[in-house]
Amino acid sequence: MVEILTGKPARAEAWPRVAPEAAGFAADLEARLDRALTNGDVWNLHGVVVLRGGQIVLERYFDGHDNARGEDLGHIVFGPGTLHDVRSCSKSIVGLAYGIALGQGKVPPPEAPLFSVFPEYADLARSAGRDRLTIEHVLTMTMGTDWDESSLPYSDPANSEIAMDLAADRYRYILERRVVTPPGAYWTYSGGATALIARIIAKGTGQSVHAFAREHLFDPLGLGPTGWAATARGEPFAASGARMTPRDLALIGTMMLAGGKAGGRQVVPADWIARLTTPIVSADELRRYGYQWWIVDIAFGAPKGWAPGRLERMWSAMGEGGQRLFVIPALDLVVAVTAGNYLQSDQWKPPTYILRDVVLASVV
Repeated sequence: MVEILTGKPARAEAWPRVAPEAAGFAADLEARLDRALTNGDVWNLHGVVVLRGGQIVLERYFDGHDNARGEDLGHIVFGPGTLHDVRSCSKSIVGLAYGIALGQGKVPPPEAPLFSVFPEYADLARSAGRDRLTIEHVLTMTMGTDWDESSLPYSDPANSEIAMDLAADRYRYILERRVVTPPGAYWTYSGGATALIARIIAKGTGQSVHAFAREHLFDPLGLGPTGWAATARGEPFAASGARMTPRDLALIGTMMLAGGKAGGRQVVPADWIARLTTPIVSADELRRYGYQWWIVDIAFGAPKGWAPGRLERMWSAMGEGGQRLFVIPALDLVVAVTAGNYLQSDQWKPPTYILRDVVLASVV
């Protein structure tokens, strides 16, 4: 099931739109996207929004087959108001929500022992290694426990995230995983970690992660209706259940660029924005991880001919199927992408091509 929340009336859709050349892009920005689609470099694209300096430089929508966490939606004609799965971009939203709750004094700081907020599982806390776990280990996916949702497809019930969803007690399932490496030493991609963060938010605020984010993040930003998928028991799929429009995903990016501010209001504490975008651990050769956000040294994807040092780093929320939010502070640039390449091994290629060979290659 998907819970849809509308909150306060959405901010009027009055974003200024400017010609690419007025925002520091080549005039053929949109033509580059068309060529990428025609040449097959980008496929199954559903929507793309490019903002610079808070102005829309490019906004395009397409039609195609879609699904919502595996539920077939059929052929959809996408537009500015069409909700779309953002899949694991949900993790980054949960990370923002935690910072808001922390600023309100409703959740413990990252340094707090993890089991201090899960006293109902005290029997697990006594096991060797788990007594060292902190909330920061959960925020950074460095719990050091046995978790595999990377080598197994999400269609396999042995995949750790799917097994968590099928468990009678999802939180016990996460917390009882065997400790295999010292906490904090290594990064392991884990939707279970995000589920714990969402549960801590719910414990501290008395609201589901969606309801809390709706009131304290989405409404202040002026987002339209949002959805969040949940289990039959009403437990949110914290790691991958959010649904919103590409425009609203981009609004989150503009708030990040503004240090957590929107409409003259501090929505997310500025120190939390700085903290969650500080690289804590290496995820692979190219990407690092902060508090539920990816941090990428942008040089790896810079177009040919770019001078070294022109860009510093990029913050990113990434979701299965090609869902992306790219935030590049050095260029005051936000790029939101939605696509339908679910469960495909090359799903990463279209959004990467759009960023590198369409958007960045057009910056003059």
